[in-house]
Amino acid sequence: MLLENYFNFVNETCIRIKDTRVGIETVIKDYENGASPEEIVLHYPTLSLEQVHATILYYLANKEQVQDYIERVHKQSEDGYARWLQDPEGGASDFIRELRKRFAARQAEMNPHKPERIANEAPLLVG
Repeated sequence: MLLENYFNFVNETCIRIKDTRVGIETVIKDYENGASPEEIVLHYPTLSLEQVHATILYYLANKEQVQDYIERVHKQSEDGYARWLQDPEGGASDFIRELRKRFAARQAEMNPHKPERIANEAPLLVG
């Protein structure tokens, strides 16, 4: 079996491990942070040990290309977050805007003594 058969090459910023929603950058990040393949499988139970080994091998065999890919993924993520910070409602549909209003109203109704949260404020990012 070819190593590439373990992956779905969706586009230039999305390579997923076949039959999962896990991007190769997720496994590679854990691997670079010192996690063993067995530990990675424990963190992502939808992955098999074989898939994790294939991802690590693909990374080691194609290090420069994979690092370029990871940089593109991070840049796309950072650009999207920056756009969202500038205009949180920019990409939201009318349905999403209405849903946010209804959610905020329901929150205020359920917690009348708490200060109102802004429905579109930035989520707390951990990590």
